[in-house]
Amino acid sequence: MFSKASYSGTREENYELLLKQLQHLIEDEPSPTANLANAAALLNQFLEDINWVGFYVLEGEELVLGPFQGLPACTRIASGKGVCGTAVAKEEAQLVPNVHQFPGHIACDGATNSELVIPLRKDGRTIGVLDIDSPSFERFDQIDLDYLTQFNEVLGSYV
Repeated sequence: MFSKASYSGTREENYELLLKQLQHLIEDEPSPTANLANAAALLNQFLEDINWVGFYVLEGEELVLGPFQGLPACTRIASGKGVCGTAVAKEEAQLVPNVHQFPGHIACDGATNSELVIPLRKDGRTIGVLDIDSPSFERFDQIDLDYLTQFNEVLGSYV
């Protein structure tokens, strides 16, 4: 059902297929943890040239590590700190072409050179973030941001 071979269209077509796969994967599952875990796994097999993908869940004023794929990660991030904390504090996505130029970047994996963080919302309220790291500079662009924002909108209905 899920394989890299299934993504053979344009980037936009592949993202559309990803959104459909996410919907089918989570629509009958009531567990937020299971849905976040499967969403992270789905993104890990879909996205090329990444070294970490996962979720941080907001608990009070802190982001706490949730389901992810990749090396062990920072467990807690304060709101306003690093790329993830900035996304929560500003309530907006952070597309960072070079993390080394981002003030206060938290280096959980020294191999990371670019990052995309998108707030995860439920009922209009930010409940966490989707965090994706890449070892390449300028890995993420507006197409990634647009479709992964849609990905989070679908997911937010099921967590």
